[in-house]
Amino acid sequence: MLENALGVCGDYIAVKALENGVTIIGLTRGKDTKFHHSEKLDKGEVMIAQFTEHTSAMKIRGRATVLTKYGRLEAGE
Repeated sequence: MLENALGVCGDYIAVKALENGVTIIGLTRGKDTKFHHSEKLDKGEVMIAQFTEHTSAMKIRGRATVLTKYGRLEAGE
């Protein structure tokens, strides 16, 4: 893990789209969970994302392979 300027460490995930239009949505920390960022991936594209002081959860829509330190997941049908 890398440490950012605020001293907050966060795990990384890698998402590989298995179809066009896979959406990755970042959700905020705090009292109210809100969407704060989204990205669309096309088939074959890969995104590496980090949990930060602003991002406490990520939602993935569509068929994708998700790699974490805990293992590999398949999203979608």
